[in-house]
Amino acid sequence: MVSKEIKVINAEGLHMRPASALAAAMGKYGCNVSIEHNQTSVNAKSVMHLMAACIKCGAEIRIVCDGPDEEEALKAAVSMFEAGFGEK
Repeated sequence: MVSKEIKVINAEGLHMRPASALAAAMGKYGCNVSIEHNQTSVNAKSVMHLMAACIKCGAEIRIVCDGPDEEEALKAAVSMFEAGFGEK
């Protein structure tokens, strides 16, 4: 299991477009990918779970990956968040 804490930087937070992009990207990996926010863990491969988490700009989250390709999945997820999903 690998994880990383990161701050959400895109102005609108994790709304529908970035949630869809993240879920689609993480769906390509065989490992489990979750986002921890406000003492809750949600499946990062599910758009509905990501939307329900109400992750706003400035939120501190932890990305957790557990499985065979966890390092690659974590790197991809962190990269997406750090790029602000192209919305900086």
